[in-house]
This record gives sequence, C-alpha cells and structure tokens, in this order.
Amino acid sequence: MTAETIFSKIIRQEIPTPLLYQDELVSAFRDIAPRVSTHILIVPNKHIPTTNDVTDADELTMGRMFTVARKLAKQEGIDESGYRLIVNCNSDGGQEVYHIHMHLLGGQRLGEMLMV
Repeated sequence: MTAETIFSKIIRQEIPTPLLYQDELVSAFRDIAPRVSTHILIVPNKHIPTTNDVTDADELTMGRMFTVARKLAKQEGIDESGYRLIVNCNSDGGQEVYHIHMHLLGGQRLGEMLMV
C-alpha cells in the first residue's frame, strides 16, 4: 500500500477488527459508527484514495467489491428485503477516509437517496 489510512491498518489487522470477509483483493468489516442496523464497509486491500484514482488495472478489484457485497447481503439476511451500496468521492461527495470504500447499508427501510 502506498499510503496509510485507518483502513490500511484494519486490513493488516494492526487495528484488531473482526473481518466479515477478506481475500487477496478486498476486506469487509462493520462500520464503527453504523447509520443503520446493517452497515458494512467493503474496501480494496490496495490503497486507492478515491474513485478518481481507479485505473483499468483495478477493474477486477472493483468488481470483487460488488460480488462481496452480494455475498454479505445474503449472509446478513438483507438480500431479499433490499439494501443500498454507496461509494463517496471527495469532500463534496461525503468521503471522509481517502481509501475508496463501499458502504453496504440495510436491515431496515432506507429513506430518500439524498439528504441535502
């Protein structure tokens, strides 16, 4: 990894966090400040700061994030009722940690798409 983020440390388990999923490309764990009953973060193991930094070489990793989201949604029992996947980009997009990550949100009825 080229930069240190809190996610980098979680991926390497330098910050002990129960991992819900990990393979050679991505890791997943529960958000420490969940916004809904199911709030999981899916992150690439490689540090990619924002979606603007995704390259053609990252295509497999980005696809894996979606297939892991599907697996975790099923594991959490929210695949049939529904869930939302969110990736924020830069400050106006709501990104807080500059290590691209996907939020898997569900377990309850979700409100409007945007609250501005």
